[in-house]
Amino acid sequence: MVHGMVQSIPFLIVIIPFGLLFGVVAMEAGMDILQVMGFSILVLAGASQFTAVQLISENTPAIIVVISALAVNLRMAMYSASLVPWLGEASNRQKAWVAYSMIDQTYVLSIQHYEKYPRLTLTQRLAYFAGAAIAVCGPWMIATWLGATLGNAIPDDMALDFAVPITFIAMIAPMLRTPAHLAACFVAIVAALLFAGMPSGLGLLVAAPLGMMAGAYVEVWTEKRRKPA
Repeated sequence: MVHGMVQSIPFLIVIIPFGLLFGVVAMEAGMDILQVMGFSILVLAGASQFTAVQLISENTPAIIVVISALAVNLRMAMYSASLVPWLGEASNRQKAWVAYSMIDQTYVLSIQHYEKYPRLTLTQRLAYFAGAAIAVCGPWMIATWLGATLGNAIPDDMALDFAVPITFIAMIAPMLRTPAHLAACFVAIVAALLFAGMPSGLGLLVAAPLGMMAGAYVEVWTEKRRKPA
């Protein structure tokens, strides 16, 4: 557990500004402190929280807000599938808290650790995941509260929004190890830019599946080329 906590520390450099920014943005969107904290504690998914708050502030229909937030979090389904070989034998209770605390950072740290040390026992894998979750999720909630309560005291020239792109670059870049990964990333980026003009952030609903399909196609093509004639 301690190992997971220690390796999570670098992420706090961006997690804390990210949480502060969400607290500020959510309050500016008209939420009260209980709603903001309920959002961060129950949803616990920064990207989809920002998406939902932005759409709410634009008076977007509730169904579009929900669909857009779910689309942003579709990657969690892929994360879950890739963890099955490592945590599939866990009990239902263990899977429940893993599912709750699975965010980009805890997933990336854990899957890389599991692949590096494949002989770890299930208990050791769960302990590592728990350490990462405690070190990352707790500060996210605290930072959200600070942003919501002290937002007015944060100088306007403090560019907290730098944390959003840096967080995802830091997580995604080390994961782009195969042609399929690169294809999925490239297609998703291009599609997101092409469809950025769609209303209510619907471009994400188009870009995400296009990226996944591109990655799957390249993966199948690569596997076929590897097979002997």
